[in-house]
Amino acid sequence: MISQYQESLLLPARMFQSVSMNTTYEDVLEHIESGIMLFDEEGVLVFVNKQMYAFLELARHSLLGCTMTHLLANIQLSRLKRKQVLRAYREMVRKNKPTYEFIDEYGRYWRATLRSGEQMKGSYLFILKEISDYKLIEQTAYQNDSLAMLGKLSASIAHEIRNPLTAIRGFIQLLHPHLHQLGKEEYAKIILAEIDRANDIIHEFLTSSKPSVPQVSMIPVSALLKEVVLLTESEALMKGCQINLHPLQGDMIISGDAKQMKQVVLNMIRNAMEAITERSDDYIGKIEVGARREGAEVRIFISDNGKGMDLCTLDRLFNPFFTTKENGTGLGLSVSDRIIKNHGGCISVSSRVNEGTRFVISLPLIQ
Repeated sequence: MISQYQESLLLPARMFQSVSMNTTYEDVLEHIESGIMLFDEEGVLVFVNKQMYAFLELARHSLLGCTMTHLLANIQLSRLKRKQVLRAYREMVRKNKPTYEFIDEYGRYWRATLRSGEQMKGSYLFILKEISDYKLIEQTAYQNDSLAMLGKLSASIAHEIRNPLTAIRGFIQLLHPHLHQLGKEEYAKIILAEIDRANDIIHEFLTSSKPSVPQVSMIPVSALLKEVVLLTESEALMKGCQINLHPLQGDMIISGDAKQMKQVVLNMIRNAMEAITERSDDYIGKIEVGARREGAEVRIFISDNGKGMDLCTLDRLFNPFFTTKENGTGLGLSVSDRIIKNHGGCISVSSRVNEGTRFVISLPLIQ
């Protein structure tokens, strides 16, 4: 039996051990990768780790002892962060959803999780974790599935549709003189244009599912851009756009398929034209094209002052079938992305609504 005197001697040791264990737990929570925020049963914030402070972009220990209302009213909290916190609070606390996913202003994916109820004894534990890597894997898997489905679909429809279209086009051309005599020549032009558009769509399906093997050659970047600008200048003028080709410094040569590279740059310039024509206000449309050397790579840029894109559109921009155009197939940028990756490069894009968009194609240079 432990006497009352011995019990009194053990009590400070137990208290010290309890304090030491709490400190250890806090140290562990402080250094985990997820952001932690704990509110007690009265709604008072009792613990925040450094990862959560970093996400909120607030000074250390500036929130302890406050409530959710005080947190949202903090003058140091940016407007965007306040919106994100408020939406997460509404989704998880008001609507009783255990998780909430969102994208921040830097394009990063986050998952917020709420732990509450009896297991937390009235407290609310918010856990925040960045899931950008998981989303990238998920999108890649989805894209691969889409491309596999696209391959099967395009292979089955190509021969079934192209042969009748070729026959129809031939008969329309034979009937063209008769339609001209009847004063219905415009009908023939419309039919031929629509047949050609259908053929173009089929061609895009085939290209995206089974891109041709690159015919590798040395391509001077200056010659590539000059040729593409020359091809698109008249079309741009008809749409009220100006194309400015920036002078290139030095000889920059890449290795690849000239036709495929031309296809990529043409696609981006035409996208820029459409973005300019879709902008409602009265202004002069400008497309800037150029290239610069960055170490062992060349950066080819195509920028415009068109309608721009929001974050949600940017996030899905290179997905097959995704398009914001009324008559688009959603394959142009997807195919362009695959071509550039096959050439050992990458495409990056930045955009602001009503300010414009900038595409940058990075490719290895031949030294």
